[in-house]
Amino acid sequence: MDLVISEPSPSKIKVLPHNQYQTSESLSPSTVSPSPLDQFHIWFKQVVEDGVVREPEAISLSTATPSGIPSARMVLFKQLDERGFIFYTNYSSRKSKELESNPHAAMVFYWREVSKSVRVIGKVEKVSREESEAYFKTRPKGSQLGAWASHQSQVVEEGEVRERLKKLEERYGDSSVPTPEFWGGWRVIPIEVEFWCGKPSRLHDRVCYRLEEGSTAENPKWKIECLAP
Repeated sequence: MDLVISEPSPSKIKVLPHNQYQTSESLSPSTVSPSPLDQFHIWFKQVVEDGVVREPEAISLSTATPSGIPSARMVLFKQLDERGFIFYTNYSSRKSKELESNPHAAMVFYWREVSKSVRVIGKVEKVSREESEAYFKTRPKGSQLGAWASHQSQVVEEGEVRERLKKLEERYGDSSVPTPEFWGGWRVIPIEVEFWCGKPSRLHDRVCYRLEEGSTAENPKWKIECLAP
């Protein structure tokens, strides 16, 4: 993609025509799985095994305050289970506070290298303490200590977090690091999932799953439709 900075003001940017998408795969309600979680598993497994997408687990996560003011940030998707998509974070962070007061979220996976995207809207819930502790034990020790050192989203002095981390490294040494009470997982339980394939001339393939009224967690029923690009 070509970028041109307009003159004379350096604060203006003009984006020239975008490169055309060239996805060979076709996407339609007749070609996808009846379950969006199963379809996601197929796509995610494929991009991981192909190895061409850098950080396929990276997602844009959007939350909102009770009054509807949104915020978005990049986080890492960590698990998919029979209920939804799981990521882990500090429960005192801005995202967690917004999820507690407005328990809904939107997620976007964008795999530029293969011209694919997955968009998720859903309700959220905290995962069990046992699940959070089990995942925390798999993290590198530096990441475990980092979870303790960072009071996420809080204003800090320059060098404060590194100094805190240094003290934690001295404290725990070769000892195991316990899971912080203020740290754990969130599960996004989808009510809408869209799969997108980029195509030439902006005529992209879009298939959207919407949870039908009367569905239950044990027996979700999905309406699958094409969307105009």
